[in-house]
Amino acid sequence: MEKIIALANQKGGVGKTTTTVNLSACLASKGKNVLVIDTDPQGNATSGFSINKVEQEKTIYELLLGDYSIQECIIKDVIPGVSVLPSNVNLAAAEIELIGIEEKEFILKKEVEWIKDQYDYILIDCPPALNTLTLNAMTTANAVIVPIQCEYLALEGLSDLITTINLVKERLNPELDLEGIVFTMYDSRTVLSQQVVENVKEHFPDKIYETKIPRNVRLSEAPSYGQPIIMYDPKSAGAESYMALAEEVIARK
Repeated sequence: MEKIIALANQKGGVGKTTTTVNLSACLASKGKNVLVIDTDPQGNATSGFSINKVEQEKTIYELLLGDYSIQECIIKDVIPGVSVLPSNVNLAAAEIELIGIEEKEFILKKEVEWIKDQYDYILIDCPPALNTLTLNAMTTANAVIVPIQCEYLALEGLSDLITTINLVKERLNPELDLEGIVFTMYDSRTVLSQQVVENVKEHFPDKIYETKIPRNVRLSEAPSYGQPIIMYDPKSAGAESYMALAEEVIARK
């Protein structure tokens, strides 16, 4: 079965997009064929692959409104092994424009059905909100990865997200499961980072990825160059960590 993974957390700035972009590139470097679906109106996963999001006329927004098919919207092989369904700021209007549309939570799922057998992994970058776009991602996905920043408020909101995942599983998508939690912006020198990890492990002992993504300057710089970290600086600590995470994700399939 194809692995369709939603990367979700309603808190912003926790590393969802960074993880989507870099995990997809690392999976591709290991011979996997990957599709990235950007469901965030900010379009950062799109620009993370040097795609000019402003110029795109066939995006997930047009897809959701029924103007184009998914085949017409996908940009193939933006880097070897990774294709992208792009997004831009137009997507912000989708929430309002889809009001009254029947089964609006399943639009993306129905489109992905056409192409999912072409990919080993489909990664969906979710917006930092529990809205129609996130619901479309979760009805499409069969797994959720939750990036968590190593800070005091890491657990705040996590229980809400888990509740949402369980509700979607119960009412809309019985295939959906919490795949794992990955710690981002980890600093092994601080007691805080270690405390956050231990705290989350107490609540979700069997859902934690061993790989922790460190605070890394090169990782922060890479998006401004429109490159995944393994292309921007393959020897950096960030690149090594995402390669290790990719290996864990593959091992869990």
